[in-house]
Amino acid sequence: MKRAIPVVVLSIAGLVPVWLYQPSAQSSTVQTTTPAPSTSSSSSSGTSGANVVTSSTINTEKGPVQLQVTFDGAKITAVKTLQQPNHPQTTAAVPVLVAETLEAQSADIDTVSGATITSEAYKKSLQATIDDNAKTASASPSASASEAASRTVDGSALSTEKGPVQVQVTFVGTKITAVKMLQQPNHPQTTAAVPVLVAETLEAQSADIDTVSGATITSEAYKTSLQAAIDARG
Repeated sequence: MKRAIPVVVLSIAGLVPVWLYQPSAQSSTVQTTTPAPSTSSSSSSGTSGANVVTSSTINTEKGPVQLQVTFDGAKITAVKTLQQPNHPQTTAAVPVLVAETLEAQSADIDTVSGATITSEAYKKSLQATIDDNAKTASASPSASASEAASRTVDGSALSTEKGPVQVQVTFVGTKITAVKMLQQPNHPQTTAAVPVLVAETLEAQSADIDTVSGATITSEAYKTSLQAAIDARG
């Protein structure tokens, strides 16, 4: 049985960037016919070589769930919710699910307590995109080349009054494909802020990102460590 992650630490909606985790506000886009199976999805390849896969819509009693997942070879580099239930618990749960996805690189992630229905639909939708991408990646010789070009760099370790902060950044070429916290303060506000900072980094592809309200010290140290990793990449 998988453990449930409490959602309370992310209940402050102000920590969740609207640009990445935007709830579906247009109910007219929800399919009123029988929903397509979760294994059905469509994909399109970007000009940069990334494969962007859009899942089918999964209708739940809480609302529709649909994902758009970006892959670089077999690596998940970004997850965006195209549709999600318009509910505070979903809004708080989505950043946790996305952060777990980027860490696990699979749909084998924990269900978020208080958002079980959304979590299960998210995982089914995510698995559908992974299956679809695998078909494309297995036929593409460029996928192994991308993996071979990846490089992991540790940022500087910074001591703050809240605790140590250090990031580890994975690059494919000059692109940031993953960020992992090697050290971070053991504090609820930091726990809530880190997924937001990582998501902003993957979007901005730089350390020029916003400071998370309520976690200013950690945010500034994160950005400094991140910039050090970028500079060390060469």
